[in-house]
Amino acid sequence: MAVRTRTRPGTTEIRPFSVDIPEADLDDLRRRIAATRWPEKETVDDQSQGVPLATIQAVARYWERDYDWRRVEARLNTLPQFVTTIDGVDIHFIHVRSTHEDALPLIVTHGWPGSVIEQLKIIEPLTDPTAHGASASDAFHLVIPSLPGHGFSGKPTGSGWNPEKIATAWTELMTRLGYQRFVAQGGDWGAVVVDQMGVQAPPGLLGIHTNMPGAVPPEIDKLFQGDTTGANDALGSLPSGLSEDEMRAATELDYVWKHVAYALMMATRPQTLTGLADSPVGLASFLLDHDARSLELISRVFQGATEGLTRDDVLDNISLYWLTNTAISAARLYAENKLSFFAAKGVSVPVAVSVFPDELYEAPQSWAEQAYPHLIYFHKLDKGGHFAAWEQPMVFADELRAAFRSLR
Repeated sequence: MAVRTRTRPGTTEIRPFSVDIPEADLDDLRRRIAATRWPEKETVDDQSQGVPLATIQAVARYWERDYDWRRVEARLNTLPQFVTTIDGVDIHFIHVRSTHEDALPLIVTHGWPGSVIEQLKIIEPLTDPTAHGASASDAFHLVIPSLPGHGFSGKPTGSGWNPEKIATAWTELMTRLGYQRFVAQGGDWGAVVVDQMGVQAPPGLLGIHTNMPGAVPPEIDKLFQGDTTGANDALGSLPSGLSEDEMRAATELDYVWKHVAYALMMATRPQTLTGLADSPVGLASFLLDHDARSLELISRVFQGATEGLTRDDVLDNISLYWLTNTAISAARLYAENKLSFFAAKGVSVPVAVSVFPDELYEAPQSWAEQAYPHLIYFHKLDKGGHFAAWEQPMVFADELRAAFRSLR
């Protein structure tokens, strides 16, 4: 599956890594897709029952007949990839240094159901800004790790790998790479991880950027977490005096918490999802149903639309989960986590926030200012969603340049 150099247990050595999926694994994937037993069509004309049959069948047809994994594998192998062992778990990461030696070191963390594939499009704009219309002074040395249990990283064999521990591991990784000063960025799980880096505030961390800010006032966050069925009327129990932006965010959060069955399942019974390790189409359907707006975009793409992601983008990521058999090991992060996804957490370092319109919720600036006392940058964008780096890489790269400019 992948090629690693040998190392002695317990060392801090950084080893080269490359990807080489056996052809037999790709043949098996296509065979399993062809053998899919399909359910009947949904009984509604929208996506309220989940991924529509027509969408997942279009995904399967392309995956079986036209998709080429070797293309993304070759792309990954053009990049400097490495593995290092931290607390007994192999951590895979991409490490691209800029040709501009005074570049700012930046560690970028993906989420679920994502992977390092989400960040491939931002590597060149961030490390080689002069080739993409920006200044040499905006250059970054880029580190993109795979979360434990995800992608090409190792799978923890015991409990304890929660966002707090991952945050500590990322600081250790940057230290091993020789970076005494660095910044961190994250979305989805990556946002929770960088928030925890900001809480821990290691000496070398200059600041963080998040595109899914943990900014919701805790008392409001608790209302929605306790109302996943609607029985407690969270919206009707909100404090008075919320602004228009705050009320819009609250309405979005109410919707999110009523549509997180996938997260609740992974948080409580991850091992029960064994079927995801057996059926590629079952895995694809589960990964696609992350949030309504992303699913709508992906459905349009498989109907022939050209926007944000391509069919290959979507299947590159799903194929990575399948070929590494990480559906269950990735799900366990939800079971390990005891933090709120969206609530303020007490971050003490400088923070930059980018708010994309199709994110799970659009954080109001008022909430961001309360949650992050050292808010150095806040910007609302007019396009982009939950997977912003993947969908809008040039916009995202511009955001990171602007966000961290004052910390250089």
